[in-house]
Amino acid sequence: MTNPVSFAPPPEDASMGALASVMREPTSATVPLSKLAPEAALRRLELTIVRRMEGFLHGDHRGLLPGPGSETNDARVYVPGQDDVRKMDWAVTARTQTPHVRDTIADRELEVWAMLDVTPSMNWGTEGITKRDLGIAAVATIGFLSQRMGDRFGGVIMRPEKLIRIPARSGRMALYALLRRMLTEPIVHDRAVGDFDLTAGIEALGRMQRRRGLRVIVSDFLSPGDTELDPNTEPPWERALRRLAVRNQVICVEVLDRREVEFPDVGDILIRDPETDFQRYVNTADPAARARFDAASAAQRERIRVAIRRAGAGHILLRTDRDWVYDIARFVLNYRRTAAMLHQPPQGVTK
Repeated sequence: MTNPVSFAPPPEDASMGALASVMREPTSATVPLSKLAPEAALRRLELTIVRRMEGFLHGDHRGLLPGPGSETNDARVYVPGQDDVRKMDWAVTARTQTPHVRDTIADRELEVWAMLDVTPSMNWGTEGITKRDLGIAAVATIGFLSQRMGDRFGGVIMRPEKLIRIPARSGRMALYALLRRMLTEPIVHDRAVGDFDLTAGIEALGRMQRRRGLRVIVSDFLSPGDTELDPNTEPPWERALRRLAVRNQVICVEVLDRREVEFPDVGDILIRDPETDFQRYVNTADPAARARFDAASAAQRERIRVAIRRAGAGHILLRTDRDWVYDIARFVLNYRRTAAMLHQPPQGVTK
């Protein structure tokens, strides 16, 4: 009589990297803080602001309104020959019967806020890094591009049960503290319940920060239970994203793993949704099954791409098997050309 075969769990070895996210839930970050964003590769890049914002940093960021600033300040008596009549405050003038103008406050910096999705679906990764840590790498890269211009950078961590707000500060040490806080955030276990999904997180981000600026949404943009593949059908989060993009420049960073779009041939496996109770055995040795999976995954990603474009946001696609710095650099260079075209004066008008 032969002994029954027993399968032991994989060893607890820190060198396993993202393999732990395949065999079991990860317990720690899969990438060190020092390797998130090599500053040498970013030295010549600059994240161009496409939309007109309220603030500017010594003329680097275009203001939404003409003049030295855009935030209204106190009213004062009009001085003929010195004040611009376009700044006349007619409401105060009517009440006091004395001409008054409204001063503006010169905003010297732009606030950049990045929201990181850390829901259970982000714990997956088969290429040495999880989607969650790839998202943190994207936040690091955009943060380094922003802090070179002195902008304030803040973060929001979206867990299923709550949002964690990290105040916006400027400087390299503040950015490193934000990244360390994201890396050390406890892993969200599978099928964790809570009130926050991507729609609620985007809406909360819009309510949190009233001042216009740059908003970065880092997620896989997968909604639990959403099996729709038609690109003409709006995902649940599209309307919230469109509202956020009305007042802010929004960049959506979509992170995915290679095996989410290229189904491997590994025999019979159990596929389980980390955010719901769905699970099913699939024979991956069947070429027809793999083809159906790849087609559905491609349709799902196309729907996400179309929705982000309809919302008027920028779109960066990052994969765990590619160089994220290169992909973001290519996006930044393309955005620079877009900004140059949008900031050109109308035909027949010179600057």
